[in-house]
Amino acid sequence: MKKILGLVSASIMALALFASCCNSDGIIRTEVPARPAGQESMLQFAAPAIDTVHIGFIGLGARGTGAVERYCFIDGVKVVALCDILQENTEKNAEILKNHNMPEAQQYYGDDQVWKQVCERDDIDLIYIATNWQAHAEIAKYAMECGKHVAIEVPAALTLDEIWDLINTSERTRKHCMQLENCVYDFFELTTLNMAQQGLFGEILHGEGAYIHNLTDYWDGYWNDWRLTYNRDHRGDVYPTHGIGPVCQAMDIHRGDKMNVLVSMDTKSVCGREYYEQHRNNGQPAPEFKNGDHTMTMISTEKGKTIMIQHDVVTPRPYNRLYQLTGTKGFANKYPIEGYMIDIETASKHQETAASEGVSAQIGLDELFAHDFVPEDVKNALMEQYKHPIQKELEDIARKVGGHGGMDFIMDYRLIYCLRNGLPLDMDVYDLAEWCCVSELSAISIENGNAPVEVPDFTRGEWNKVNGYKHAFKDGAK
Repeated sequence: MKKILGLVSASIMALALFASCCNSDGIIRTEVPARPAGQESMLQFAAPAIDTVHIGFIGLGARGTGAVERYCFIDGVKVVALCDILQENTEKNAEILKNHNMPEAQQYYGDDQVWKQVCERDDIDLIYIATNWQAHAEIAKYAMECGKHVAIEVPAALTLDEIWDLINTSERTRKHCMQLENCVYDFFELTTLNMAQQGLFGEILHGEGAYIHNLTDYWDGYWNDWRLTYNRDHRGDVYPTHGIGPVCQAMDIHRGDKMNVLVSMDTKSVCGREYYEQHRNNGQPAPEFKNGDHTMTMISTEKGKTIMIQHDVVTPRPYNRLYQLTGTKGFANKYPIEGYMIDIETASKHQETAASEGVSAQIGLDELFAHDFVPEDVKNALMEQYKHPIQKELEDIARKVGGHGGMDFIMDYRLIYCLRNGLPLDMDVYDLAEWCCVSELSAISIENGNAPVEVPDFTRGEWNKVNGYKHAFKDGAK
């Protein structure tokens, strides 16, 4: 059990064991356990190349079924096991494989522990986990202990205890533990990341992300009502990874910078509580509904930068998966308006560079304006000029196969590409930890009067050993 070091209210006893000492700076700190003897960092870890990646899928609801469908379009894979509590789900996915002329996979179902049999097979390289959130970390840990790489749907872990377990298990077993965060592969995010890495925005000082998605039409689709129940029972940003993932990549988190302290706050629960009472509690007053209708978290970094993340799945707002970067020379924004602002001097320099490299897409410098987004044609020219190499390679097939417009396919393709070529994955276990830790840390902050909470250094002192976020490519190609 982790320890919180600092003055903490009794109301979060269920969250963690804590010491009674009070820090003079008023920051709540959780224990960072020393790396056990014999373990090594997973930074830039590359496992031996696997020619054909043999996969076991555990959890075949909407997300798992979509993944099986997408994997039918990826070379160098073989699905050998399909696992779900419900037989109808395994049979449906077996039919998907058959329709794509894929080899038959063994089906596992009917028991909430049957997934262990899949992990214990000696002919599987990768376990793909798409169950309900509460089962993610337990399955992943067991799979790694059985010698398997793991890819886990978001959020991969719900508590700091689960996060440290996954880190230690990955380091000890030397197995990849990747969170399946698809939003970092959306076309706007990929291209904007490339712009940032090419210096188009100058130094990135601030980033914002969000998951604002009214789930009223979706609550009934979750097996055994697990997601609404989780929101009822947990405070804080329970689903932070879509918002924070793309921002952390652009800001080089644990690759030259690290998150230091967060502060969270939320509104009272109105829409969430009312929905639960009307649709789950026969119109009667509900037990305490803990998740506020809107939660926001502010984060400071070691290098003097800031991040803000928001969560709202119950109010009547338009869908908004905000992605925003503020730099010293430019600005990028996605949702509700997609656009860029670029400093004219910086744009001119990049224009000259593009011309020298024979890039035909040119932006009209005279169209840049200091108080508004660049015009649509300029934005399109910028996105063409800075289109990410991964997007250039995969855009056509990604749009065809689909999965949230293609980003799901790119996520799956890149995972297999890296495994087959013996490369570091695009997201490591420390990304998983940093993006998931917001859930429990935000709850601790809120329950203690919006107190500042230190973000643990999950790399244990190695956050600046890698210089900048990069995708790995075979033979150094880009």
